[in-house]
Amino acid sequence: MRQDSVKLKTVTVLIKLADPDGSAAQALRHGADVNRFSNKVYEVKRVEGNVFLNEGIEHIWKAVTGVSGITPFNATHACIGVGDGTTPEDPTQTGLLGTNKYYKGMDAGYPQVSATSVTFRSTFGPDEANFAWNEWTVANGPGDGYVNLNRKVQNMGIKTPGSTWILTVQLSIS
Repeated sequence: MRQDSVKLKTVTVLIKLADPDGSAAQALRHGADVNRFSNKVYEVKRVEGNVFLNEGIEHIWKAVTGVSGITPFNATHACIGVGDGTTPEDPTQTGLLGTNKYYKGMDAGYPQVSATSVTFRSTFGPDEANFAWNEWTVANGPGDGYVNLNRKVQNMGIKTPGSTWILTVQLSIS
């Protein structure tokens, strides 16, 4: 007898660029291709894995079953949140746990849905989220009080003024 199985996969890519005047950040927020700024890139990090949070899974099932009044994870509402928390991820958590936190809305053209995955992208400009990035999440609003789909804890570095960081999170179910 065949067993049911589900594979959850997350790939996060962080691209760091020198952008003292914020011109790259502005263009990226309006949907510019990251490759246009390859001459400003000083680091790229790729991370796999995360924890899907119970509140996010419940929200997905509510959307599937047509429960009214739920806020979607669309271009208007979806945000990527980053923080300095180091508490390991756990499915019962409901947001970021650090002291410093910053939620940023989607870049133009995001989120993107393709077959079994959804991709979220937010650009954090030179004057935004300048602290240690140790955790991130995808939420349907700009704060911990909204529904969070996932949470990942990993040191990504310390963002400083004059830098623009682009965080892309792809969540897949197969």
